[in-house]
Amino acid sequence: MKNPLYYKIKSITLNTLIHIFLLTIAVSCLFPLVWMISSSLKTQSTIFSDTSLIPQQMHWENYALAWKEGGFGRYFINSIFYTTAVVIGIIVVASLAAYAFSRFSFPGRNIMFYTFMAAMMIPIPGSFVPLYLLMNKLGLRDTRIGYILCMINVGLSTSIFLLKTFFDKMPRELEDAARIDGCSKFGIWWNVALPLAKPVLAVVVVFNALNVWNEYLLAYLILDNRKLYPLQVALMTFQGEYITKYHLLMAGLTIAALPIIFVYVLMQKYIVKGVTQGAIVG
Repeated sequence: MKNPLYYKIKSITLNTLIHIFLLTIAVSCLFPLVWMISSSLKTQSTIFSDTSLIPQQMHWENYALAWKEGGFGRYFINSIFYTTAVVIGIIVVASLAAYAFSRFSFPGRNIMFYTFMAAMMIPIPGSFVPLYLLMNKLGLRDTRIGYILCMINVGLSTSIFLLKTFFDKMPRELEDAARIDGCSKFGIWWNVALPLAKPVLAVVVVFNALNVWNEYLLAYLILDNRKLYPLQVALMTFQGEYITKYHLLMAGLTIAALPIIFVYVLMQKYIVKGVTQGAIVG
């Protein structure tokens, strides 16, 4: 029989190797972000000669220059507006649809649900042609509402699947208690289902906010007016215009990345807290 010390050493060694592996993955993911921020604070002449991650002299004016010359103010506001509108639209539509699929019986329920699930297998570029034709016929191409509706459509399938899975596990006793208190079906959805679904809603918010904020191809297809461009489309134009001014390009990339990182960190906190709040659902 092997000595217990052997198993203890083996366990410590295994845990150490796992932590080293995970730390390596984390560093490899964070390094490009750190390098981008570091490069955004350097000058054009030092961005390649100064290899340190902390610049000897930080040039914060690069952000003001990128914001002014790149016209980021308008595009930044556009992206904020698009992301907020799309995420709110997806939460409302997907939660209502998921609750109906989970709790109500109506003709064609399974067919409709599996149709939404089948749409998850269609890549976004695969829907460009029908979306483009539909937006043209409805007169919604090159409009804010047209782009917002397209992005809501893109995020619905996955969001409905996540929320329905959660609602399926929600105890029906909670709904019965709400009915006794006089809640309508809509009231149960608003006062019972949504509060319990906070951990899933946080995932839906992060996933769709990241998707909308980083979207480029669909925005470039739907929108022609430069005043309507989101930040990612404007960033590509900025990159083409200032291809040799890497310090300004890195500043523009940092401006585009920081808001969605902030949203991710903020929502991740709610995910952790929401797991405890939704612990009665199982």
